[in-house]
Amino acid sequence: MSDELDLTKFEHRLEIRQMERKDIDRIIQLQSICFPGMEPWKREHLESHLEIFPEGQFCAELNGEIIGSCSSLIINFDEYDDRHTWSDITDDGYITNHNPDGYNLYGIEVMVHPKYRKMKVGYRLYEERKELARRMNLKSIIIGGRIPNYHKYADEMRPREYVEQVRLHKIYDPVLSFQLLNEFTLMRINPNYLEDDLASQKYATLMEWNNVDYHPQTKRFYKTAHPVRICVVQYMMRKIASFEDFASQVEYFVDVAADAESDFAVFPEIMTTQLMSFLNEKSPSQAVRRVTEFTEPYIELFTTLAVRYNINIIGGSHFVKEEDENIYNIAYLFRRDGTIEKQYKLHITPNERKWWGISAGDEVNVFDTDCGKISMLICYDVEFPELARIATDKGANIIFTPFCTEDRQGYLRVRYCAQARAVENQIYTVIAGTVGNLPQTENMDIQYAQSAIFAPSDFEYARDGIVGETNPNIEMVLIGDVDLEILRRQRLSGTVRQLKDRRKDLYEVKYHG
Repeated sequence: MSDELDLTKFEHRLEIRQMERKDIDRIIQLQSICFPGMEPWKREHLESHLEIFPEGQFCAELNGEIIGSCSSLIINFDEYDDRHTWSDITDDGYITNHNPDGYNLYGIEVMVHPKYRKMKVGYRLYEERKELARRMNLKSIIIGGRIPNYHKYADEMRPREYVEQVRLHKIYDPVLSFQLLNEFTLMRINPNYLEDDLASQKYATLMEWNNVDYHPQTKRFYKTAHPVRICVVQYMMRKIASFEDFASQVEYFVDVAADAESDFAVFPEIMTTQLMSFLNEKSPSQAVRRVTEFTEPYIELFTTLAVRYNINIIGGSHFVKEEDENIYNIAYLFRRDGTIEKQYKLHITPNERKWWGISAGDEVNVFDTDCGKISMLICYDVEFPELARIATDKGANIIFTPFCTEDRQGYLRVRYCAQARAVENQIYTVIAGTVGNLPQTENMDIQYAQSAIFAPSDFEYARDGIVGETNPNIEMVLIGDVDLEILRRQRLSGTVRQLKDRRKDLYEVKYHG
């Protein structure tokens, strides 16, 4: 009997899968092949897609080679102008305007390597999009389609006539003919859609595929408001006798925040240095290492309070000694569902380095919460505008800044920079500081603070861009509401639109994290 034939050597493995970061360089190369003469994606565009809406990005892989891809985002299409451009709909390719509560999947790119265009790769990518729309219960898929053969007929017919001739199968257009075969219907023709699409004479056909399986749900509606209540704790650094005293003081404020039905309770930077007041350690470098011994009780305390009081807690920050024996200044997010996240302080002040030997972290994080995406920039970090821009581009709507300053000058640096970050990024910023005194505690003996919640500066926001602020140097709380729906609308149509109007052709922030 002859040996069994090995069939695997004849197999071709074609897979439609979710795009991954490892695919980015190959997809950029593919785009240059598919659309010669048009500006391809930049790496940061695709990184932004995967950061913001990974579920909507697909690629086709044949025997390990990327031969096709498609990109998309979710929007409420009714909120966009009828004559929108590709840049309008994609935020210049970064999709930071992706709205997870939207009704429509908007396709912004489909491409297939010319060698493989007879294998129905585009059809498979479109089917994957349709399945995504069904799975996410979206009303429709909308695309701004190129008409790349139009330049051949531009001298003899208007775009409307050309599109009609394609619809009647009298002219073949590789994109429009394909879309019509895939059950997309024409909505209108938009001029100046894609500036470098000379083959289409910058025109695009706005097409829609309706999801017949769509089921309206009562929880899906156009929001008039999306309020988030924040309780900022201006924390008094008084002498205590034990960790239990610290826990009692913290729980009091969490209880106050919960009674006000707050979504977040926000505590200041390095509030656990209050523990130094009973450690009786004169050397600052040794005192800080003693404080790190309370890391587990600190985390257990805040986790328990977040769950018990059903509130998300920004637990200020705490000094933590890690396996490398270095000490880091870390801010923690304690979600009310019991999960925990952390953000390292990235810029260490000369004071922290001199007295305590604190090491720096190296990653800007954005965290999902039941009140949207948030970020934490600890004290000095908010004074570096690049970090807030990176966090905003990753989707953050609120940046929390726990801080600890000993004098008015230091406090004003934090305040003014936090207000600037709110304006330039069209986000809310929150600062929470320590007040009071810790006599005989080296390098933590005096505090100065006036905590606050800041908004962008425009008509729909609070006067002067200040949602609320505490009195200086008094232990108290500030409770204020911020509205994420106003934030979303103003980013689209505010008096000024700092995010949309950035000159990315002139400058950009590159993140190496």
